[in-house]
Parts: sequence; C-alpha cells; structure tokens
Amino acid sequence: MIKTDILIIGAGPTGLFTVFEAGLLKLKCHLIDALPQTGGQCSEIYPKKPIYDIPAFPEILAGTLVDNLMEQIKPFEAGYTLGERAETLDKQEDGSFIVTTNKGTKHHAPVVVIAGGLGSFEPRKPLIPNIIDFEDKGVNYFIKDPEVYRGKKVVIAGGGDSALDWAIFLADVASEVSLVHRRNEFRGALDSVEKASELAKLGKIKLFTEAEVIGVAGDGKIESVIIKHNDKEKGETNLEVDNFIPLFGLSPKLGPIGDWGLEIHKNAIKVNNAKDYQTNIPGVFAIGDVNTYEGKLKLILSGFHEAAVMCQFAYQIVNPGKRYVMKYTTVGGVEGFDGTKKEAKKEVIQSIS
Repeated sequence: MIKTDILIIGAGPTGLFTVFEAGLLKLKCHLIDALPQTGGQCSEIYPKKPIYDIPAFPEILAGTLVDNLMEQIKPFEAGYTLGERAETLDKQEDGSFIVTTNKGTKHHAPVVVIAGGLGSFEPRKPLIPNIIDFEDKGVNYFIKDPEVYRGKKVVIAGGGDSALDWAIFLADVASEVSLVHRRNEFRGALDSVEKASELAKLGKIKLFTEAEVIGVAGDGKIESVIIKHNDKEKGETNLEVDNFIPLFGLSPKLGPIGDWGLEIHKNAIKVNNAKDYQTNIPGVFAIGDVNTYEGKLKLILSGFHEAAVMCQFAYQIVNPGKRYVMKYTTVGGVEGFDGTKKEAKKEVIQSIS
C-alpha cells in the first residue's frame, strides 16, 4: 500500500505543478498516470511543439516545459506509479481514500486530485482484425525501453512527431527500421522530417510512404507485416519483422473515473470554482482540463492557478484544525524534503556614522 498526503491522478503539467505547490505546504504527493512517463500530452503527443502562453517564456517546447517542471519539483521527492490506470476509488470510514490501479497497485491518501487533462489516454490502434493477438508479443503502442529493440527488425507506423522521433532514435539501435506512413507529407517537426529523410538516403531507415500496414502474422509472436501501397502497381509488401509499433497518437477518455460517482458534464468533472475546485465528493478535487465550471479556460496556465488554490484547501484536510499562514517564496524561499533550500541572499544594511 502506497501512502501519501495528496494522490494526484495525472502526471501532465498541472499534476506536476501540484507537487510544487503542495511541497511548499510540506505535503507529500504521489502521482498515477496511464502513460509510461510523466508529462501527459506534452511528452507523448507533441514534445517538440512550441507553447507560447506560459508566463515568462515567450516560447518553450512542450517537452522542455515538462523537463523544467520535473526539475522544479525534484526537491519534493514525489512518488510515481506510471504505466497504470487509476481504476477504483473507495472511500474509507475516516474519510480518506484508497485508489487501486488496473494492475492492482493500491494507494491511500486523505486527498485525491484528478489532474488527468482530457482523461486517461489510450492508444489509437490500427484497424487490423487480429492485432490484439500480438499485443505484447511484438506489437507495442508505446516505447518504454529502447534497448528492447536492439538488433531487432522494427516497423513503425505513423506520420507525427512520435513516429519520426522514434524511427530516428532506433536507427542506431535496431538492425533494421522501417517507417510506414499513408501520406507523402509528415506532420512532425521540420527538423525531424529532414533527419528521417537523410537517414533514409543513407539506408538507415526504410521509408514506405503512401502506404499502410494492413496485416500482421506470426506463430505465437509477430513475424511479419503486410504493407499495402496506394499505387496499385506496387501492390503489397510482406516484410519480416520482430516488432511492429503503431504510433497513431492517443485517444482521450475519462475512463473508469467516470464511474466514481462524480458529477460529469460533457465528459468533464464539475467542480466548485468559487472556492477550491472540489468535486461533489468531499476530499476529491479536479484541476486542469479535466474539470469544468462557468468561465472555464482549458489552458495550462489555468491548471497552474487551480493547483495553487486547491492545495491551500487540501492542507486543511490533511492537517485538520492546524492554521497555515501563507508565505511567499520571495520571502521564505523554497525548502525541499531532500534538505535543499533556495532563498534570496540577505541584504546587509550598514549605518552611516
């Protein structure tokens, strides 16, 4: 059983910033996310896309924003359960909660914060009838450990940043990398497109454009894929493979959270924005894109604000009857659980005699 002060469901930017705001109040956090890494959409879908509305950053890449947040919260030693989806919420007699994941990992906390962006993300799967038979048997929708593919023949399908970036990365890991995309044009960052094109010219990546994978085959594990070309004269290509990785993005769904008894409106969780962003279940809060209220703006900036406000009220639940006096970081600095402290240098005032 993992115990913490605040259990955060969703490790995107809003969930990560919650760790910082909670840390200032000496509250420990643990995060659950269905994705295998932190950062939510910013890491999985558009890590190289620029964001223009983060204060003090005229422009910052989504992936860099996540890296900066991870550095910012490092002193507060958060815990993580990644690659698992929050499945059930059980309220205890003392008002606390036990949240269990789809893999049976149990978490106990007096406060639960849902910061799941647009919900839990599930991979968009290609319409191949028997693909489910090969899932985790050579077919994977995420790349958790690139070393798994060392010396292997890998086929990646997709035309976005993830497909391009992983094809480029695995070109130096796998024995053979093929990238299949149904169009000639890719949707990824220009430098990634150019790098993939250069690697194709060098023979380090096999490019199949205007084509798609329509079939998979094997005995107990995947052994080959069938690539159908738009050009009828080319017909179909049967390619021997060890791994097939479709990277078609993620589909947001509220998932099991929708069955927790929360008040839902248009696939979002209704909260009390006049006070603390608490849901209709006392002790359960929702912040970021997953919540809704009158005047809601689905911006990372809004999620940061909601996290700061929410933590002030969460403090009272974790520490009932204890008074907290808000201190500004410019005055009190930032003291981490790891013993580090950041604070402004004290000015020495000398009298003139």
